[in-house]
Amino acid sequence: MTSLLQNIDYEIFIKFGVTAFLGMMIGLEREIKRKPLGLKTCLVISIVSCLLTIVSIRTSYTFNQTDFKVRITMDPLRLAAQIVSGVGFIGAGVILKKENDTILGLTTAAIIWEAAGIGIGVGAGYYFETAFAVLIILLCVKLVPFTLRRIGPKPLREREVNLKLIVSENENIETIIEEIRAKKFTINSVDISDLDQGKQEIKINLGVHFKTPVTKIYYFANSIHGVQKVNVESHC
Repeated sequence: MTSLLQNIDYEIFIKFGVTAFLGMMIGLEREIKRKPLGLKTCLVISIVSCLLTIVSIRTSYTFNQTDFKVRITMDPLRLAAQIVSGVGFIGAGVILKKENDTILGLTTAAIIWEAAGIGIGVGAGYYFETAFAVLIILLCVKLVPFTLRRIGPKPLREREVNLKLIVSENENIETIIEEIRAKKFTINSVDISDLDQGKQEIKINLGVHFKTPVTKIYYFANSIHGVQKVNVESHC
Protein backbone atom coordinates (compact mmCIF):
# COMPACT_ATOMS: atom_id res chain seq x y z
CA MET A 1 0.00 0.00 0.00
CA THR A 2 2.83 2.38 0.88
CA SER A 3 4.67 1.68 -2.37
CA LEU A 4 1.44 2.26 -4.29
CA LEU A 5 1.00 5.69 -2.71
CA GLN A 6 4.61 6.56 -3.46
CA ASN A 7 4.08 5.82 -7.16
CA ILE A 8 1.11 8.16 -7.45
CA ASP A 9 1.75 11.25 -9.55
CA TYR A 10 -0.01 13.99 -7.58
CA GLU A 11 0.13 16.33 -10.56
CA ILE A 12 -2.84 14.38 -11.91
CA PHE A 13 -4.99 15.66 -9.04
CA ILE A 14 -3.84 19.19 -9.82
CA LYS A 15 -4.88 18.69 -13.43
CA PHE A 16 -8.33 17.46 -12.42
CA GLY A 17 -8.74 20.39 -10.01
CA VAL A 18 -7.75 22.99 -12.61
CA THR A 19 -9.98 21.34 -15.23
CA ALA A 20 -12.96 21.27 -12.86
CA PHE A 21 -12.49 24.94 -11.95
CA LEU A 22 -12.20 26.14 -15.56
CA GLY A 23 -15.08 23.91 -16.68
CA MET A 24 -17.18 25.29 -13.83
CA MET A 25 -16.50 28.86 -15.01
CA ILE A 26 -17.92 28.33 -18.48
CA GLY A 27 -20.67 26.07 -17.12
CA LEU A 28 -21.88 28.79 -14.75
CA GLU A 29 -21.96 31.31 -17.59
CA ARG A 30 -24.31 29.00 -19.55
CA GLU A 31 -26.31 28.13 -16.41
CA ILE A 32 -26.98 31.79 -15.65
CA LYS A 33 -28.34 32.26 -19.18
CA ARG A 34 -30.57 29.18 -18.80
CA LYS A 35 -28.99 27.47 -21.79
CA PRO A 36 -29.22 23.71 -22.48
CA LEU A 37 -25.55 23.26 -21.63
CA GLY A 38 -25.21 23.65 -17.86
CA LEU A 39 -22.69 23.31 -15.08
CA LYS A 40 -22.81 19.52 -14.81
CA THR A 41 -22.42 18.98 -18.55
CA CYS A 42 -19.36 21.24 -18.77
CA LEU A 43 -17.75 19.57 -15.76
CA VAL A 44 -18.31 16.08 -17.10
CA ILE A 45 -16.98 16.90 -20.58
CA SER A 46 -13.88 18.77 -19.34
CA ILE A 47 -12.93 16.27 -16.64
CA VAL A 48 -13.41 13.20 -18.83
CA SER A 49 -11.48 14.88 -21.65
CA CYS A 50 -8.68 15.57 -19.17
CA LEU A 51 -8.71 11.94 -18.04
CA LEU A 52 -8.58 10.57 -21.57
CA THR A 53 -5.74 12.94 -22.48
CA ILE A 54 -3.71 11.82 -19.45
CA VAL A 55 -4.38 8.17 -20.26
CA SER A 56 -3.48 8.73 -23.92
CA ILE A 57 -0.15 10.39 -23.11
CA ARG A 58 0.86 7.97 -20.38
CA THR A 59 -0.02 4.77 -22.23
CA SER A 60 1.97 5.86 -25.26
CA TYR A 61 5.12 5.88 -23.11
CA THR A 62 4.16 2.87 -20.97
CA PHE A 63 3.66 0.52 -23.89
CA ASN A 64 6.72 1.94 -25.61
CA GLN A 65 8.85 0.18 -22.98
CA THR A 66 8.14 -3.52 -23.38
CA ASP A 67 10.05 -6.65 -22.45
CA PHE A 68 10.17 -7.67 -26.08
CA LYS A 69 12.61 -6.47 -28.70
CA VAL A 70 9.75 -4.98 -30.69
CA ARG A 71 9.52 -1.18 -30.38
CA ILE A 72 5.91 0.02 -30.25
CA THR A 73 5.38 3.56 -31.50
CA MET A 74 2.15 5.26 -30.39
CA ASP A 75 0.76 8.74 -30.84
CA PRO A 76 0.54 10.32 -27.34
CA LEU A 77 -2.50 12.41 -28.31
CA ARG A 78 -4.43 9.85 -30.33
CA LEU A 79 -7.36 9.83 -27.87
CA ALA A 80 -7.40 13.63 -27.69
CA ALA A 81 -7.87 13.78 -31.45
CA GLN A 82 -10.91 11.52 -31.16
CA ILE A 83 -12.35 13.70 -28.37
CA VAL A 84 -12.39 16.73 -30.68
CA SER A 85 -14.32 14.74 -33.30
CA GLY A 86 -16.63 12.88 -30.94
CA VAL A 87 -17.74 15.88 -28.91
CA GLY A 88 -19.27 17.31 -32.08
CA PHE A 89 -22.15 14.84 -31.71
CA ILE A 90 -22.98 16.32 -28.31
CA GLY A 91 -22.80 19.83 -29.71
CA ALA A 92 -25.19 18.94 -32.53
CA GLY A 93 -27.76 17.91 -29.93
CA VAL A 94 -28.15 21.47 -28.59
CA ILE A 95 -28.56 23.17 -31.98
CA LEU A 96 -32.25 23.79 -32.64
CA LYS A 97 -34.11 25.05 -35.69
CA LYS A 98 -37.45 26.67 -35.01
CA GLU A 99 -40.45 26.99 -37.31
CA ASN A 100 -39.38 30.48 -38.37
CA ASP A 101 -35.96 29.12 -39.47
CA THR A 102 -34.27 30.69 -36.45
CA ILE A 103 -31.17 28.73 -35.46
CA LEU A 104 -30.50 28.49 -31.72
CA GLY A 105 -27.71 26.90 -29.72
CA LEU A 106 -24.65 27.57 -31.89
CA THR A 107 -22.79 29.34 -29.09
CA THR A 108 -23.72 26.59 -26.65
CA ALA A 109 -22.41 23.97 -29.08
CA ALA A 110 -19.15 25.92 -29.34
CA ILE A 111 -18.92 26.02 -25.54
CA ILE A 112 -19.21 22.22 -25.48
CA TRP A 113 -16.24 22.06 -27.84
CA GLU A 114 -14.44 24.50 -25.55
CA ALA A 115 -15.09 22.29 -22.50
CA ALA A 116 -13.43 19.39 -24.30
CA GLY A 117 -10.53 21.65 -25.23
CA ILE A 118 -10.09 22.63 -21.58
CA GLY A 119 -9.77 19.00 -20.58
CA ILE A 120 -7.28 18.26 -23.36
CA GLY A 121 -5.19 21.35 -22.64
CA VAL A 122 -4.96 20.78 -18.89
CA GLY A 123 -4.49 17.04 -19.33
CA ALA A 124 -1.51 17.72 -21.57
CA GLY A 125 -0.05 20.03 -18.91
CA TYR A 126 -0.74 23.43 -20.47
CA TYR A 127 -2.25 25.11 -17.40
CA PHE A 128 -1.51 28.76 -18.11
CA GLU A 129 -2.38 28.57 -21.80
CA THR A 130 -5.72 26.87 -21.12
CA ALA A 131 -6.67 29.29 -18.32
CA PHE A 132 -5.80 32.24 -20.54
CA ALA A 133 -7.92 30.81 -23.37
CA VAL A 134 -10.91 30.42 -21.02
CA LEU A 135 -10.48 34.02 -19.83
CA ILE A 136 -10.37 35.33 -23.41
CA ILE A 137 -13.46 33.30 -24.39
CA LEU A 138 -15.47 34.54 -21.40
CA LEU A 139 -14.50 38.12 -22.22
CA CYS A 140 -15.51 37.62 -25.85
CA VAL A 141 -18.85 36.02 -24.94
CA LYS A 142 -19.75 38.69 -22.36
CA LEU A 143 -17.83 41.90 -23.04
CA VAL A 144 -17.68 42.11 -26.85
CA PRO A 145 -21.48 41.83 -27.45
CA PHE A 146 -22.06 44.30 -24.59
CA THR A 147 -19.70 46.82 -26.22
CA LEU A 148 -20.97 46.38 -29.78
CA ARG A 149 -24.58 46.87 -28.66
CA ARG A 150 -23.64 50.37 -27.55
CA ILE A 151 -21.10 51.61 -30.08
CA GLY A 152 -21.48 49.19 -33.00
CA PRO A 153 -23.42 49.63 -36.26
CA LYS A 154 -27.22 49.54 -36.17
CA PRO A 155 -27.67 45.81 -36.99
CA LEU A 156 -25.46 44.94 -33.99
CA ARG A 157 -27.49 47.21 -31.72
CA GLU A 158 -30.68 45.37 -32.57
CA ARG A 159 -32.16 42.07 -31.46
CA GLU A 160 -34.64 39.88 -33.27
CA VAL A 161 -38.29 39.72 -32.26
CA ASN A 162 -40.84 37.41 -33.86
CA LEU A 163 -44.26 39.00 -34.10
CA LYS A 164 -47.34 36.92 -34.96
CA LEU A 165 -50.57 38.80 -35.73
CA ILE A 166 -54.09 37.56 -36.50
CA VAL A 167 -55.95 40.13 -38.63
CA SER A 168 -59.57 40.24 -39.72
CA GLU A 169 -59.40 41.60 -43.29
CA ASN A 170 -56.97 41.55 -46.21
CA GLU A 171 -57.17 45.33 -46.51
CA ASN A 172 -55.60 45.74 -43.08
CA ILE A 173 -52.36 43.91 -43.91
CA GLU A 174 -50.64 46.69 -45.86
CA THR A 175 -51.72 49.29 -43.30
CA ILE A 176 -50.37 47.18 -40.45
CA ILE A 177 -46.97 46.76 -42.12
CA GLU A 178 -46.77 50.51 -42.77
CA GLU A 179 -47.57 51.27 -39.12
CA ILE A 180 -44.79 48.95 -38.00
CA ARG A 181 -42.30 50.64 -40.36
CA ALA A 182 -43.40 54.04 -39.03
CA LYS A 183 -42.22 52.89 -35.57
CA LYS A 184 -38.68 52.62 -36.98
CA PHE A 185 -38.65 48.85 -36.52
CA THR A 186 -36.60 46.93 -39.06
CA ILE A 187 -38.71 44.35 -40.89
CA ASN A 188 -36.47 41.43 -41.83
CA SER A 189 -39.13 39.10 -43.21
CA VAL A 190 -42.90 38.82 -43.61
CA ASP A 191 -44.93 35.61 -43.95
CA ILE A 192 -48.69 35.84 -44.64
CA SER A 193 -51.05 32.86 -44.57
CA ASP A 194 -54.82 32.44 -44.74
CA LEU A 195 -56.86 31.10 -41.83
CA ASP A 196 -60.49 30.06 -41.45
CA GLN A 197 -63.36 32.58 -41.39
CA GLY A 198 -61.58 35.05 -43.66
CA LYS A 199 -58.76 35.79 -41.22
CA GLN A 200 -55.04 36.03 -41.99
CA GLU A 201 -51.94 35.27 -39.97
CA ILE A 202 -48.93 37.56 -40.38
CA LYS A 203 -45.53 36.43 -39.12
CA ILE A 204 -43.03 39.26 -39.01
CA ASN A 205 -39.38 39.04 -38.01
CA LEU A 206 -38.43 42.42 -36.57
CA GLY A 207 -35.15 44.06 -35.70
CA VAL A 208 -35.63 46.31 -32.66
CA HIS A 209 -33.25 48.22 -30.42
CA PHE A 210 -31.87 45.89 -27.75
CA LYS A 211 -33.31 48.10 -24.98
CA THR A 212 -36.85 47.96 -26.35
CA PRO A 213 -38.99 45.89 -23.92
CA VAL A 214 -41.16 43.12 -25.32
CA THR A 215 -44.20 44.60 -23.55
CA LYS A 216 -43.87 47.82 -25.54
CA ILE A 217 -43.97 45.84 -28.80
CA TYR A 218 -46.95 43.83 -27.54
CA TYR A 219 -49.01 46.89 -26.56
CA PHE A 220 -48.16 48.64 -29.82
CA ALA A 221 -49.23 45.63 -31.91
CA ASN A 222 -52.48 45.33 -29.95
CA SER A 223 -53.28 48.96 -30.65
CA ILE A 224 -53.12 48.55 -34.45
CA HIS A 225 -56.53 48.64 -36.08
CA GLY A 226 -57.64 45.27 -37.44
CA VAL A 227 -55.36 43.17 -35.24
CA GLN A 228 -57.35 40.59 -33.27
CA LYS A 229 -54.60 38.53 -31.66
CA VAL A 230 -50.92 39.16 -30.90
CA ASN A 231 -48.04 36.87 -30.07
CA VAL A 232 -44.52 38.23 -29.42
CA GLU A 233 -41.44 36.04 -29.07
CA SER A 234 -37.95 37.21 -28.19
CA HIS A 235 -34.85 35.21 -27.19
CA CYS A 236 -32.80 38.10 -25.80
